[in-house]
Amino acid sequence: MVIIIFGLPGSGKSYFASRFAKVINAAYINSDKVRKETFEKSVYSDLQKKAVYDKMLEQMKLSVKQNKNVVLDATFHKENTRKTFVEEMKDKGGISFIEIQADENTIRERLKRPRPYSDADFEVYKIISQQNEPLNEPHLILKSTDNINEMIQTATDYLKTNNDNRTNQ
Repeated sequence: MVIIIFGLPGSGKSYFASRFAKVINAAYINSDKVRKETFEKSVYSDLQKKAVYDKMLEQMKLSVKQNKNVVLDATFHKENTRKTFVEEMKDKGGISFIEIQADENTIRERLKRPRPYSDADFEVYKIISQQNEPLNEPHLILKSTDNINEMIQTATDYLKTNNDNRTNQ
């Protein structure tokens, strides 16, 4: 099972995704961590983003080959990026998408605080939110201001239903 947890910077996706990956016993692949391990300085350029997503794709393929569940954590704000991952998983069980959202004031406050791997600030948020290409197919949307345990339970229920529906088709 491959799950993409996506949303804008500061939405709370990494907080949720890291905990969710533990609950479902999945490999956890975080774009900010991949960026830090790959580049000395985070500049969030298109070239740097492509390199990060390429590495995430390779890590996902390796985990899938090892029959591991995978949680991918990144903005995934471009349709072509999502499409690349979906195409890779087309005949291997597909991908489930979970979007994490928060209001702009919450995001502004969160981005003022230091985070382990992310250097994204409110300026990066504004740029990515302007470039954002929304996912128009059905997916789960969670508000990160909700209780984390409730969010995890909702996501678990969603994946169970989603996977049951795939099996019964």
